[in-house]
Amino acid sequence: MLKIALSKGRIFKECLPILAKAHIHPVDDPETSRKLILDTNQADIKLVIIRATDVPTYVEYGAADMGIVGKDTLLEYDSPNLYEPVDLGIARCRLMLAGPKQQALPLCNGLRIATKYVNVTKNYFAQQGLQVEVIKLYGSMELAPLVDLADYIVDVVDTGNTLRANGLEPKQHIANISSRLVVNKAAMKLKNQLVKNFIQQIQA
Repeated sequence: MLKIALSKGRIFKECLPILAKAHIHPVDDPETSRKLILDTNQADIKLVIIRATDVPTYVEYGAADMGIVGKDTLLEYDSPNLYEPVDLGIARCRLMLAGPKQQALPLCNGLRIATKYVNVTKNYFAQQGLQVEVIKLYGSMELAPLVDLADYIVDVVDTGNTLRANGLEPKQHIANISSRLVVNKAAMKLKNQLVKNFIQQIQA
């Protein structure tokens, strides 16, 4: 049996056509069902519905054989114990450094950066030889510069409408983001044929 971890919302919706091409159809709708493990039309494939940030953990520790998750989450999780065989090309966005419009604040030591991507942010500034104070937030990132909690934010940007509505703009591009298929190393060995067949179907 294969267990595939993924999250509700945009990734799940954009995954459905890809799963359908692999002849996998969920029996239950995660938006209306309270089940956390969904059956599919294939008896040997289950979908495990969890928070996006937990997908790499479930896959790494074998609670799920595979997962579908954004590259932003994988960059933050940063584990060598996951295979990342396929870029699915869905849920595309950009990870950006953003700040107030018309603000020409130079990038320097001691800046305060609000983000939920703590590791990514520290690594990004360290590569530029800068030490910054990272303030971890879980939402409403755009508010931080408006109330002087932070100088800049690091967050995913899709259309940029939320930034503009709050007087912010992208300042620097950090990474292009899309959803990836990740695989547990043990599953790749113990369920090799099942996993390889699924990967080939997805790639096709």
